[in-house]
Amino acid sequence: MNEARWRMVVDREGVTIAGDRFRLTAARPSREEAGVVPDEADALFAEIGPLESIVDMESILSELQTVTRGSYGQFCGLSRALEMVGERWVLLIVRDLFTGPKSLPELRRGLPRIPAATLDVRLRELERTGVVRRLPAGTEDGGAAQPAVYELTEYGRQLERAVIELSRWGARSLGEPRPEDVVTVNSMIMALRTTFRPEAARGLTAGYELRLGGMVLHARVEDGVLSVGEGALPGADLVIEPGPVLRALMAGELDPAEAIESGSLRIVGDPALMTRFVEIFTFRPEPSLVGS
Repeated sequence: MNEARWRMVVDREGVTIAGDRFRLTAARPSREEAGVVPDEADALFAEIGPLESIVDMESILSELQTVTRGSYGQFCGLSRALEMVGERWVLLIVRDLFTGPKSLPELRRGLPRIPAATLDVRLRELERTGVVRRLPAGTEDGGAAQPAVYELTEYGRQLERAVIELSRWGARSLGEPRPEDVVTVNSMIMALRTTFRPEAARGLTAGYELRLGGMVLHARVEDGVLSVGEGALPGADLVIEPGPVLRALMAGELDPAEAIESGSLRIVGDPALMTRFVEIFTFRPEPSLVGS
């Protein structure tokens, strides 16, 4: 389909993008969605200008991709997998669901830059392909309302090994964080799972608590087996406050003893457990990509 056959119409009903074989309309936001009271709504819509300024065009294009997406045209497991989970944001949604079922607000908090409508589109795609299922809203025994949540299906959970291996591969090209980069609890949980080396943890039983800014997470190691999650760990054998040097420690670029001596790394507990930590949770950057 060439560009001349596309057209976009903006009117009081919303934004419509149409082609020869489809028509997609994004409705004008309601007054409540726009965040205004009824008495102010007419004045606001009169002043706000073209609807492009209040309609999330990225989410419209995401919906458009869903409508018009074709296959790669290859009878291949990899091409089929990419058709299912290769879209922007999809694997990050899957990553966050590895830590447990989540409501829409919880998913948005873990992915603060995903447009709400795009998240909705991606979840519907994952439901359609059997990777994710939606559990309807309900009530607790005490009568408190519980929102609907999304969780990975058994089929979806089988992505874990592939996601960990892809994360491990990508970690080798991590330099210093870019200005726009954010760190979330879910991304840190995946980082610990990705860099964990079971062979280096044989014979060790220890509990670690990590405090990263306003985030707290923990890791338990029991003879080569790891469990990791959000929140404090009462009775932790070592509490770590690494600040911005955590990546350098895990990459083997900074010695723990030197970091402790300089004050860039704060710990509560046996320093020897910090040495074990960076032996157990480690990755080595790709030399050709460091600093690129």
